[in-house]
Amino acid sequence: MKNSIFKICFVGLMVLVTSCKQKDTVEIAVTEVKPNIIYILADDLGYAELGAFGQEKIETPNIDALANTGMRFTQHYTGAPVCAPARYNLLTGKHSGHAYVRGNDEWAQRGKVWDYRAMELDSTLEGQRPIPMNTVTIANKLKDAGYTTGMVGKWGLGAPHTNSLPNNFGFDYFFGFNCQRQAHTYYPVHLYENKVRYPLNNDTIAPNTKLDKGADPYESSSYAKYNMKDYASEMMFTKITEFVEKNKKEPFFMYWADPIPHAALQAPKRWVDYYVKKFGVEEPYLGNRGYFPSRNPRATYAAMVSYLDENVGKLVAQLKKEGIYENTLIIFTSDNGPTYNGGTDSQWFDSAKPFRSEYGYGKGHLYEGGIRIPMIASWPAKIKSGTESDLISAHYDVMATLSEITNQSKPESTDGISFLPTLLGEKSKQKHHEFLFWEFPEYGGQVAIRIGEWKVIRRNLKDKKAEPTLELYNLNTDIREENNVADKHPDILQKAAKIFETEHTNAEVERFRIPLVEGGLLTNE
Repeated sequence: MKNSIFKICFVGLMVLVTSCKQKDTVEIAVTEVKPNIIYILADDLGYAELGAFGQEKIETPNIDALANTGMRFTQHYTGAPVCAPARYNLLTGKHSGHAYVRGNDEWAQRGKVWDYRAMELDSTLEGQRPIPMNTVTIANKLKDAGYTTGMVGKWGLGAPHTNSLPNNFGFDYFFGFNCQRQAHTYYPVHLYENKVRYPLNNDTIAPNTKLDKGADPYESSSYAKYNMKDYASEMMFTKITEFVEKNKKEPFFMYWADPIPHAALQAPKRWVDYYVKKFGVEEPYLGNRGYFPSRNPRATYAAMVSYLDENVGKLVAQLKKEGIYENTLIIFTSDNGPTYNGGTDSQWFDSAKPFRSEYGYGKGHLYEGGIRIPMIASWPAKIKSGTESDLISAHYDVMATLSEITNQSKPESTDGISFLPTLLGEKSKQKHHEFLFWEFPEYGGQVAIRIGEWKVIRRNLKDKKAEPTLELYNLNTDIREENNVADKHPDILQKAAKIFETEHTNAEVERFRIPLVEGGLLTNE
């Protein structure tokens, strides 16, 4: 009898202990559920082209809502002021003094790489110079952490028939533009799904094709050939929704690198009509600055941004419907500052406000308008709504941040610092950059270093027709970089020179080298 009672008590105790253990396990599992991660990279979107960052003409209610429920970063930077190197810095966590890709490189020795029709006939002409196979990307790290990884949008870091494809760098799924040049039209003949062409129901209208001879530039029908059936951004967004639906039960990473609002000016008619009504009649753009003519250039540009915003809203709605929105980290940002060509009008939109938006200060240049970009982080389960951070951060911090979120060590070669403490409101735990570093061989050759409130810039370092500059600005008192005080602060210049000596490595690719600074930041010989 005693033995029976003992057995009953023992079994009961074991059940209770087991129950407690199971409960603890569940609680731990709940607290350690990995978040879904969606990183949205717009293309050429200026610092002030979102309502949340001061835009007054273009409407972005859905992206603004992310800011209202999350955190705005007011001092976030790209790693480079043009497409390919910015994407490389982002994906690898390296600043441009250590990067393999430091500028756009169309790998021109292959032949007619700028001939759109030739590329359609010969896929070996597509794409950019391949990156090394030993390159570790964010996708590699997240895949190691158990994530299903996808990329939709513009790759720009390799070419078909090479090993430099998204699927070989950690992405389980890819859909979009392999080649940056192909992305100069939103109605391409094909995109890529993983490693093979995905045909679209469009004709071959090459970028830079002008209006037909004798066509009336004030008549909308004259522009009909530039707007076909399969709009690339719509096709890509459909693949994003399918990816989320397929992978909603396990943690996933989606890198959404939409080409919007990069020229050419092409957008869904309903959005163009909306802004034509809002802005009124405007002069047409005839294609004299590249890409395609547009009957309503300002309305079309605004339409592109609002269309992207609409899709962000649809994605958030899908996440909410599936019950995974609360534990999804969404980061929205841009690859660089606003552009100047293809019929865009950055000055009219004041796209880089409070920075300068005109040519020479936006895309392609290391002034604030070219490299400071909007960033919004939304993670309802973790980020306090309606918050703002002035943390100085950059694209190359994302690798370290996502590594920490997924309990991994960041790669030893990274130049980034995790901003996870800032996301969680733990400012006392946040580490800070001593400096940010840019080295850019294009647009005459440029170098910039930010040290606290100070910004050193050198320009015309490869331009034989112009004198190299040495510029120093205090961003606290001169946000528009209009008053060069280099002659008044030699101590800051010397500090920047020492940073350059430590951080600069000679580029592996010849076209990315800047001979004038190979001996040091302050050397002109």
